[in-house]
Amino acid sequence: MIKKLLIANRGEIALRILRACREMGIKTVAVHSTADRDLKHVRLADESVCIGPPSSMESYLNIPAIISAAEVTNADAIHPGYGFLSENADFAERVESSGFIFVGPRADTIRIMGDKIEAKIAMHKSGVPCVPGSDGPIPDDPDKCMSMAEEIGYPIIIKATGGGGGRGMRVVYDPSDLLESIVLTKTEAGQAFNNDVVFMEKFLEKPRHVEFQVLADTHGNAIHLCERDCSMQRRNQKVVEEAPAPGVSEAQRNKIGTAVANACRDIGYRGAGTFEFLYENNEFYFIEMNTRLQVEHPVTEQITGVDLVKQQLLIASGKELKIKQEDIKPNGHAIECRINAEDPETFMPSPGKVERFHVPGGLGVRIDSHIYGGYSVPPYYDSMIGKLIVHAEDRAGAIKRMDGALSEMVIEGIKTNISLQRRIMEDTAFIAGGAGIDYLEKKLGL
Repeated sequence: MIKKLLIANRGEIALRILRACREMGIKTVAVHSTADRDLKHVRLADESVCIGPPSSMESYLNIPAIISAAEVTNADAIHPGYGFLSENADFAERVESSGFIFVGPRADTIRIMGDKIEAKIAMHKSGVPCVPGSDGPIPDDPDKCMSMAEEIGYPIIIKATGGGGGRGMRVVYDPSDLLESIVLTKTEAGQAFNNDVVFMEKFLEKPRHVEFQVLADTHGNAIHLCERDCSMQRRNQKVVEEAPAPGVSEAQRNKIGTAVANACRDIGYRGAGTFEFLYENNEFYFIEMNTRLQVEHPVTEQITGVDLVKQQLLIASGKELKIKQEDIKPNGHAIECRINAEDPETFMPSPGKVERFHVPGGLGVRIDSHIYGGYSVPPYYDSMIGKLIVHAEDRAGAIKRMDGALSEMVIEGIKTNISLQRRIMEDTAFIAGGAGIDYLEKKLGL
């Protein structure tokens, strides 16, 4: 069993991991930049090590510094959290070759699932439904490109195989724009990801974003923990997440859940992961797999009663999953609102000192946040400063509970998006359920 864990991250996820370790009797090491010495988890950890200046490149993305911190503190495992190095195959490889346990999948699995073409091929083999498109990279022959697009059917989307976060993609509605769009996307991909390989898929115009949480151990066991709807997005960034997804039947859940669990066994997956799908006209289409813990993991925890971070640590320690698929039955409904330090109208980041912080309470209310009164939000990192999560007997109850919790939440000294989240909770389309991924941007006039 892991005895001392180095947490290679910051903010609320670092605190979340630390809390799980405390309950499991695992010692903790917090690494931090000079800007983060006052983070809550740094103060609470058994040991802390400064690994560099505020710049992420010189601290949280500095692999040698993180490995050195693990060595000098005699840690035996490293948890990457999400973001930063969590899906960096080279980091996972360096961690394990240096003699430490990496709390996550193997490096070769991360590489396969990080390449959208390789991931799609693997999913096809496992029977996971995919978006119709090219079976591999787009050919250099313009005539073949044109005929391929005609066969798939317009509109199509050109995607960079190494892309992510909404970058490296272009939608094509007219055949006359196809070849130029391919060239532009390849150029952008080469500059952004050092990989100019692109592929094409059918562009779904009114889809929802529905994803399945999975856990898999090193003994051949794999389960799914139901689905989440993450369709409330702005510029491909999730704003509100909920579980289970509105309108997804138990039969659909069982069908896709079984497929993704089988895929985990086929690719030898280890740890927690998420299969992301576009969902349109009652059909699921695989788009990618996130080989890490997700920001929105709490909604799954709330409806299943499973502590996903503890399960990660147990699996990384070589333990066999004790949870069986028949144990997973969604209970009630959960919603998560991301709380960001940003202007709710312009979305400009709002770093600064938190003068006052009051969290909501009551039955079924959970807050995952690293901030406190007197804490200064630095300008160097992502603007998310917390997550407000509620759980209720049904979706209508969860929406009302979230609206009430948001009304109680007080953060003064900086601007936040709390007012935007309240607008969403009161929006008729959101309340009805089933809004597509483009709904929020259109509502906001973006």
